[in-house]
Amino acid sequence: MRRSSPRLFLTLLLAAPLLAGCLERGEPTVQSSLDTDDDTYCRANGTIASGSPQYAACRKDRDVQRDNATRRTDRKQRDLAQYMMDHPDHP
Repeated sequence: MRRSSPRLFLTLLLAAPLLAGCLERGEPTVQSSLDTDDDTYCRANGTIASGSPQYAACRKDRDVQRDNATRRTDRKQRDLAQYMMDHPDHP
């Protein structure tokens, strides 16, 4: 029995980094690509200058849209989980 102890330890040591990815909670960790997309969208072919009030309003609107989409997704996931809990016999 003592012989399998190092094997178990080695298995857990190798599996730990793989399991650490499960802790992310679905939120993107890299925001730079979203910032670049928002910047490109808000500049609107050079008609809106970076730093102008129109640019700031555009970026704020994009943030609100993204937050609303995230909230909708989270709410749908919670609703699905609740449905599954309420109807265990109905797959």
